[in-house]
Amino acid sequence: MTAIYKILPRTAWDEAVARGRFDGSPLDLQDGYIHFSTAGQAQDTAARHFRGQGGLVVVAVEAEALGAALRWEPSRGGQLFPHLYATLDPALAKAVTEAPLGPDGVPDLGVLA
Repeated sequence: MTAIYKILPRTAWDEAVARGRFDGSPLDLQDGYIHFSTAGQAQDTAARHFRGQGGLVVVAVEAEALGAALRWEPSRGGQLFPHLYATLDPALAKAVTEAPLGPDGVPDLGVLA
């Protein structure tokens, strides 16, 4: 199984759990899909897009559980990133962990596998 990761505010995740679905962040909604990262991409994503933002969590999902709605598409530097063209069922989350800001203002995602 391949774990993929979504970084988002804890409040947005809690709202998604209460609603029973995550429709995406404002950027996701603008782009038409939910952005995910692999373990190797997530820390760079945190540094590029979430520096200085507190109150974040990292949601781990098994890529295979998302079926055909998940597409691997080129993005930064031609790397393939996982993009979900559907809403995310919060019940598919395998783990939800806090991502506190490090001393450089970048969220610390911990060890991702």
